[in-house]
Amino acid sequence: MAAKAKGRGLLAKGMLAHGQKLSRGLNPGSILRCADNTGARKLRLVQVNGYKGRLRRYPSATVGDKITVSVRQGAPDMRKKIFQAVIVRQRKAFRRIDGVWVQFEENAAVIITPEGEMKGSEIRGPVAREAAERWPRIASASSIIV
Repeated sequence: MAAKAKGRGLLAKGMLAHGQKLSRGLNPGSILRCADNTGARKLRLVQVNGYKGRLRRYPSATVGDKITVSVRQGAPDMRKKIFQAVIVRQRKAFRRIDGVWVQFEENAAVIITPEGEMKGSEIRGPVAREAAERWPRIASASSIIV
């Protein structure tokens, strides 16, 4: 019973449990495009939240993961600040359970608040189904779910 209660504490407010295992395509230092209307344009991945790895292994992230990013380009009030974000697209191909391989044109993320709410009001471009299933607020704001 203690293990079940401990596992529940790891989920953020606006997030559902993780589904299948996906190919992890983003390492720390990766540059992502900001897919929302917060004023940020380019984001740099700083840290993968909740990553439990092995000694000397770089943490990596995939679609639907919550990450910490710093804004590299964008509005002056957003630049050089640290935010939480969720990855909505990745260039590295990943396989779905039905056998389809999915790959996007670019790496993209959406900035969220620490509580799990979206900072912006709209999402530009498609959103992976894995991210939309895991983050319902992102699913409701997105126009295209692939």
